[in-house]
Amino acid sequence: MTTLERHYGQWRAETPVGPFAAAALVNAAGAWADEIARLADVPAVGLRPMRRTAFTFDAPASLDIRGLPAGVDVAEEFYFKPEAGRFLGSLADETPSAPCDAQAEELDLALAVDRIERATIFEIRRLAHRWAGLRSFVADRSLVIGPTRHAEGFLWLAGQGGYGIQTSPAAGRALAALATGRELPADLRELGLRVADLSPDRPALAAAA
Repeated sequence: MTTLERHYGQWRAETPVGPFAAAALVNAAGAWADEIARLADVPAVGLRPMRRTAFTFDAPASLDIRGLPAGVDVAEEFYFKPEAGRFLGSLADETPSAPCDAQAEELDLALAVDRIERATIFEIRRLAHRWAGLRSFVADRSLVIGPTRHAEGFLWLAGQGGYGIQTSPAAGRALAALATGRELPADLRELGLRVADLSPDRPALAAAA
């Protein structure tokens, strides 16, 4: 996306594949969400992308891992859990990063392997797969969902941090309601969720942006 402007009640975006226009725009750009906001001349919310490294490795042949729980270090310096017939391991790192196509760092992989081996009976001879991703947080580490008072038709869906998958059904329903001018779904309100808790204009974010 090269430009993003609002004209005559519509957001208009120029992209490498052509122009797009819509009355409402949902900023769900992950680690790049603040960059999209700046492109639209909308105040940023202070997103902090954090790199996390993960990998999978084979379990001991004699161990049935299907019913095993996740194992997490008390200091949260590593974790491992069953994943599709193997173990998934991680350093549980939160390394500050600019928005990017994150890649696993060799040092992070080595540290995670060492910590897991020291705490378990596992001997990790080979990493089946390795990757890294960016988990984005705002100052209060809560979700950012809904419209901003700074620009008509501009809605946020960002700051999912480490719990985007678990919260995605409720987050999607909340966004749909707010995008169409309705109240939050009744079951979410009954759980104590308020629009102010999600708002991109909440004071904690204004101070951090």
